[in-house]
Amino acid sequence: MFQFNNSYKFLPLLFFSASMFIGAEGLCQSKNNNKKPNIIYIMADDLGYGDLSCYGQQKFKTPNIDALAANGIKFTQHYSGSAVCAPSRSSLMTGQHTGHTFVRGNKEADNDKKGQIPLPDSAFTIAEMLQQAGYKTGMFGKWGLGFGTGDPNNQGFDEFYGYNDQKLAHRYYPPYLNHNQEIDFLVGNNWVKTQTYAQDKIQDATLNFIEENKDKPFFAYIPFVLPHAELISPKDSILAKYQGKFKEIPYTAEDKYSSDYGSDIVKYKYCTQETPYAVFASMVDRLDVYVGQIVAKVKELGLEENTIIMFTSDNGPHDAGGANPEFFNSAAGFRGIKRDLYEGGIRAPFIVSWPTKIKRGTVTNHISAFWDVMPTLAEIALVPTPKSTDGISFLPTLLSHKKQKQHPYLYWEFNIKNGRKAVRKGDWKAVLYNATTNGEIELYNLVSDPSENINVANKHLKIVKEMKKIMKLAHTESEVFPFK
Repeated sequence: MFQFNNSYKFLPLLFFSASMFIGAEGLCQSKNNNKKPNIIYIMADDLGYGDLSCYGQQKFKTPNIDALAANGIKFTQHYSGSAVCAPSRSSLMTGQHTGHTFVRGNKEADNDKKGQIPLPDSAFTIAEMLQQAGYKTGMFGKWGLGFGTGDPNNQGFDEFYGYNDQKLAHRYYPPYLNHNQEIDFLVGNNWVKTQTYAQDKIQDATLNFIEENKDKPFFAYIPFVLPHAELISPKDSILAKYQGKFKEIPYTAEDKYSSDYGSDIVKYKYCTQETPYAVFASMVDRLDVYVGQIVAKVKELGLEENTIIMFTSDNGPHDAGGANPEFFNSAAGFRGIKRDLYEGGIRAPFIVSWPTKIKRGTVTNHISAFWDVMPTLAEIALVPTPKSTDGISFLPTLLSHKKQKQHPYLYWEFNIKNGRKAVRKGDWKAVLYNATTNGEIELYNLVSDPSENINVANKHLKIVKEMKKIMKLAHTESEVFPFK
């Protein structure tokens, strides 16, 4: 089983001078008392690469997120940590790919509070790193990395408001949310009545955190639940924009995964929905509105020039609760959706805004992944990059510097359906399904075949052999998530 390097967990980090970091000189200079830049990392849940209008969505618009891209940099070859929620978040938090990070799948914990398998105490997270760099840290939204040792408050977050258990996050009208170690009961919600939309409450907590910490460096991690199923929206003006706009296919109670609010509700399932397309569009629209509110709050407080805002999604688009990624072209023509290791399951939108530092309207094809966020933020915060990370800082790309290091490869594994693995190496992509039952490696050239339709493995046996070797070397066995 992979063992974490514990040395970072308990020893204070040393602070290096800015001149020791590529492109770090002058990063902390601002009108706001020369303090370190604030960092806001926003992550949507199951938002496809093509679900934003700045990435090609045609059936609805996302003007606030588009504005972030117009004012900053848009990545075209960025990847999530995994093809599902928990391991993707673990990869982000620990700076490790799924061959190394502790949480490698959506697995339920066996304890009183349930939730998911927790990160161990030995894990060292982005939040802990930034705490030691002098940041106030807050997490608002869906955690999914466990109670106990995995609890956000035990993994570097000073403030936590939202869902710890991602199964509870299947519902937008739960009776309660978690606030640090307390329960915050939501007015009018009791599994039968639905009055308080949980994501609205989470948004309020997010904006309050930014306001309360305007005079000190802060890190706000905002993993929205939207647009994960269930598909449900408040009956407001956002939803009204889309009602009647699409030819709908209702999602009804006959589906085995559906369960409506009421005395016999199955809590982890999804509500029925007569207009799932309209509701899905409204949920992405609502997400966009929330992003706009966050940007407006930053501007209102005079923090814009000294605040980095990052936006991404945890994995590819889902087809649950009545969602139809094909109808919306949510994967933007890439093959696969959530749970797939083809491009549609793991290629993610990624936008970074940092006024005066990032050139407006930049588009980059730099190949990067979730595990690169930790070393990037370490460089920005002027602290050493943890030795445990698999990542490479993309700060030079943000600052339009030429000396950007490149990954020799990117690696994913997922121990469902007889095991799945994938490797991205330059223009080549290798995908292995049924890894534990003698499946065969598929090979694609992403330049000539970005949709992964033409398997050329038989024509490039040397490359296949190299990819097979990488899949073996990048994997460390896990007792909790065995890959056999």
